[in-house]
Amino acid sequence: MNNNARSEVIVASAREAGGRLDRFLADRLPGISRARLQQLIRGGHVLRNDAAIADCGHRITAGERYRVHLPAPAPATPKAEAIPLAISYEDADLIVVDKQKGMAVHPAPGHSSGTLVNALLAHCGPALSGIGGVRRPGIVHRLDKDTTGLLVVAKTERAHAGLAEQFAAHGADGRLVRRYRALVWGALPRKQGTIDAPIGRSTSNRTKMAVARGSAGRAAVTHYRQLGAYPTHQAKPVATLLELELKTGRTHQIRVHLAHVGHPLLGDRSYGAGFKASARTLSPEAQAALAALGRQALHAAELSFVHPASGDRLAFSSPLPTDMARLLAALERA
Repeated sequence: MNNNARSEVIVASAREAGGRLDRFLADRLPGISRARLQQLIRGGHVLRNDAAIADCGHRITAGERYRVHLPAPAPATPKAEAIPLAISYEDADLIVVDKQKGMAVHPAPGHSSGTLVNALLAHCGPALSGIGGVRRPGIVHRLDKDTTGLLVVAKTERAHAGLAEQFAAHGADGRLVRRYRALVWGALPRKQGTIDAPIGRSTSNRTKMAVARGSAGRAAVTHYRQLGAYPTHQAKPVATLLELELKTGRTHQIRVHLAHVGHPLLGDRSYGAGFKASARTLSPEAQAALAALGRQALHAAELSFVHPASGDRLAFSSPLPTDMARLLAALERA
């Protein structure tokens, strides 16, 4: 089946009885997600022996024939905007972008334009074959507006399903690897370790996340490794460069976890606001670089995954952006 075709009719014949209709079709049309097929069934786009059938749970009978009509993807609601993108890789199925600071991934109240989705709609155009029946990029993970670095986006429904499955496993099966670089206040007690603390919505500020116990929190695991501590001549460093690897994907996970253990990110106004006194201990050069940073010092530096169509492993790396590199250099010279 060519999943990029428009108004295509697919004919499937049932040779044996048993099983749900939606599962039967999903097994035979791997380029379309089961959720999308359920949507098509309920919308009257699946015919059984030339009569529309709207029951996703219909039990298959031997000898039945099904036609699945694929409507052309509906136009995306967000507006396409010609915004420059730093593209690390692109093919017919997906695109890897090195996101810049200040760019939200998805339109939301307060930033309905200027987002990565707006930019991708313009860049990819007709190459987007439709995710869930809408011509839009398939977002399988996100970076905060002011977090920079690598992000993969699906261009087809097949790629979206395959990438979403890998991100749902969070690297437990070895297919997905996500590593970040971060500058944090102070130095953690050990040079490498794991922060294992559930995260949920903050009860005191609904715009923030927090470590939460019991049913209020969802499992969250972050591995860290120290790459450097600054100034090097002090027994107790003012700041540390960390490499972090996520094993879950909670909102603001790295920022919340590091703040929870007392070492928030430099420049993090939401989770590290109590470290203004520490900022005053930096050298004048480092203070100026931190002020110029104007955001949390967090960068998605490495991304590796299995291509959902070819099965090949793809690996990408991104150097520290200029603002973080300038701050790190100032810390090293202190």
